[in-house]
Amino acid sequence: MSIKQEVLKKLDEERGKVFSGEELAEQFGVSRNAVWKAIKTLREEGYDIAATTNRGYCLHPKSDILTADGVRSRLSFDCDVHVCKCVDSTNDELKKLAMQGAAEWTVVIAEEQKKGRGRNAHSFYSPAGTGLYISVLFRPKFSSAESLFVTTSAAVAVCEAIEETGGKDAQIKWVNDVFIGGKKVCGILTEASFSVENGGMEYVIAGIGINVKTGAFPKELEGIAASVFVGECPDDARARIAAVLLERLKYYYEGIPRRAFYAEYVRRSFLIGKEVIVDSGRIEGEAVVEGIDEQCFLQVRFRDGTKRSLSSGEVRVRLNG
Repeated sequence: MSIKQEVLKKLDEERGKVFSGEELAEQFGVSRNAVWKAIKTLREEGYDIAATTNRGYCLHPKSDILTADGVRSRLSFDCDVHVCKCVDSTNDELKKLAMQGAAEWTVVIAEEQKKGRGRNAHSFYSPAGTGLYISVLFRPKFSSAESLFVTTSAAVAVCEAIEETGGKDAQIKWVNDVFIGGKKVCGILTEASFSVENGGMEYVIAGIGINVKTGAFPKELEGIAASVFVGECPDDARARIAAVLLERLKYYYEGIPRRAFYAEYVRRSFLIGKEVIVDSGRIEGEAVVEGIDEQCFLQVRFRDGTKRSLSSGEVRVRLNG
């Protein structure tokens, strides 16, 4: 880590506690001037760091700013993190970097998206300051048929990040939505680019949008959307969720060849055993979900007894009556 990252990590770990410049300099083996420069840069980036003469520095306990260093300082591995104030779409921003040769684990996070996207051209509501909108770049070595498993791995990683930071049980609606208490809290859009020369994948981007804090949802989302935190929310919640998400996503992504995500994905599915309405291309009708196989195909049984495996499509829970 750079001295700026080291200082930020220290202040962030003990928010509200004052550390003298001499104390920080001694701990990190640098000069007091280097500490001062690091503090100056952090304050310019928007961190609410108090600098008191003859006492030292402290990060305000209520500071709520999402920065690249704030995420990187919580990670155990190297990630090229970019944080933007406002973009059309984090997936689109990351595509530009991917086409310029960006390395795997390049990450784009935005405070706000103007044109956030979900599957099937649906929009994803992405207001400023309340959500985590993050896209992650992969350059997989596995086959294109396994690209679906990036989505399923991401869904499990999101659930674990929500549970660790928010203390709430999270469930997965096949194939790419995460729910809390029956309401959607996260959507995932995975996009891939294929090489014309060898037919393989050039890159895969997983775009993840999480409603972190309570906010006023548009009328059409009232009753169907939820947030991780209702009411009081930890000031560093978004940075913490981002870091845990990336750590867990790394584990599951590297474990795709052995299907590391599979057991947790199935365990968190709330569709199994439910009556649903299927709209999957030419396959439509009312069915019961019987399971999810190791290819993450949804196993359904229609009213006439016909069983089908669904690789994609829309599935809605059937309301009784």
